[in-house]
Amino acid sequence: MARMYDLRQKEVINTEDGARYGYVSDLEIDEKTGKVRTLIVPAPGRVLGVFGRDQEYRIPWQAIQKIGDDIVLVECKTEEVLSDSEAE
Repeated sequence: MARMYDLRQKEVINTEDGARYGYVSDLEIDEKTGKVRTLIVPAPGRVLGVFGRDQEYRIPWQAIQKIGDDIVLVECKTEEVLSDSEAE
């Protein structure tokens, strides 16, 4: 079982187009079931999820193909998972 800390150490790569999204910054969890629903990765140009564009990749758990030692492989359309960041 992977922990949040472990996921933050892995680079997220899209197998569909080879895009390197970066590293997981947060998770969205279903409050009723306790299951992870979404991996959140800051979009390029953001530093530590703070400075830069207010966009992020919101990758559904179902899009994850494999969690390896160093990477998380996902299969999705970049334009479908790239969105404006939610207000903090």
